Amino acid sequence: MTPRAALFALLFGLGLLPVDEGAAQLADPDPAAAAQAAADRLDRAMTALDQAEKARDRVKALTETVRAFEDGLQAMREGLRQATIREQALSRDLATRENEIAQLLGVLQTLGQAPAPALLLHPAGPTGTARSGMIMSDVTPALNARAETLRDKLEEMRVLRELQADAAATLEDGLTGVQEARAALSQAVADRDPLPRRFTADPIRTALLISSAETLEGFASGLADIAVDESEGSLPDISHRKGELSLPVQGRVLRRAGEADAAGIRRPGIVVATRPRALVSTPAAATIRYHGQLLDYGNVMILEPQSGLLLVVAGLDVVYGDVGQVLPAGSPIGLMGGTDPEIGAILQQSAEGAGTDRSETLYIEVREDNEPVDPETWFRIR
Repeated sequence: MTPRAALFALLFGLGLLPVDEGAAQLADPDPAAAAQAAADRLDRAMTALDQAEKARDRVKALTETVRAFEDGLQAMREGLRQATIREQALSRDLATRENEIAQLLGVLQTLGQAPAPALLLHPAGPTGTARSGMIMSDVTPALNARAETLRDKLEEMRVLRELQADAAATLEDGLTGVQEARAALSQAVADRDPLPRRFTADPIRTALLISSAETLEGFASGLADIAVDESEGSLPDISHRKGELSLPVQGRVLRRAGEADAAGIRRPGIVVATRPRALVSTPAAATIRYHGQLLDYGNVMILEPQSGLLLVVAGLDVVYGDVGQVLPAGSPIGLMGGTDPEIGAILQQSAEGAGTDRSETLYIEVREDNEPVDPETWFRIR
C-alpha cells in the first residue's frame, strides 16, 4: 500500500466513529478532523515529493510525509481511545437499565403478538374500550421513542465494535508507511548536497573542550573557540517569534523548567515525552554548533538560531547534519530512540482508555547569552 493510501485508510477507519454531543466532549480536536488534516498534509507532501528533482527537495517533502503520518497515527490512536470510552459508557448505561429494557421489550413483544381486534376491546364494555384506547394513544409514542433510543444505542455499539475490529489492519498500514518514510528520509539526507557552512569545527579543540567541560554552561561558553574560519555577520533576529516557536518534536511536556525528576535533579530546561522514532526538527533556521555525546545528557545537538541564542536538544538516537551547517527552518535533525510498538500493544492501550505510548524523552534547554531561560518563553506549548 502506498503512503497516501495507508493514511487514507486511517481516515476511513475514523470515519466509522459516530460524532454526537457525548463523543465530541471526550477530546479536542476531533480525531476525524485531525486525520483529514493529516491526509491533506500527506497529499501535499507526496505531490511535492513527486516533483522533487534534488535531494534537498526530497528531504523537505519526506519530512512533511513523516510528520503527516505521525499526525495521522496520533489521530487514529485518539479515535480508538474515544471509541473505547464511548463503548464503555454505552455498556454501563445499558447494564444499569437492563430491567427497564427487558420490560420494554416484553411490552413491545406483547403488543406485536396480540391480534388487532383484541387490542381494541375491553371487558368493561365500550366505555372501558374508549378509555383504554386513550391510554394506549398516550403510551405508544413514549414506547416508540424509548425503543428508537435503544435501537440507536445498539447500532452505535455495533459501529464502535466494527471500528475496533478493523483497527489492527489500518494501524499496520500506517506504521508501515511511516517506517518507509523514515528510511527514505534518512537516505535523502545522506544524498543531499552539502548545506551552507558558517564555520568548520576543529576536532582537537572540540575534544579538549568536551574533556574539560564539567557543566553545560562551561561547554556552551567555549563553543565559539572550536570554530575555524567562521563567516562574519550576525544571524537573523527571531526575537519577534518569541513564544510562538513550535516544539522540535510532537509530544507532551513531562517536566517543566526547574521541576525535580525522580532523582531530585532540577534542570532549567523542559522534558518532552515523545513516541518512539518520532521526528525531531528545527523550529527555526539555525546553525549546528555541536552534536554528539556530552556529560550526562546523552546524545546532544546544540543549535544557534540567532547570535547569542542557543537551543540545546538532548536525547536523540539518530542525528542528521554536520557541525557548522546552516539548516533551514523545519529541517530534520534526528529521530528519537526506541522501536515502534506492536499493533497488539496499541490496541491494548486503547482498550484500557490510555491511548499513549510516549516512552521516549527529549530534553530541551534555551540559553540566552549563555544564561538558561525558561523554554516556555520561546516555545508555544499547549
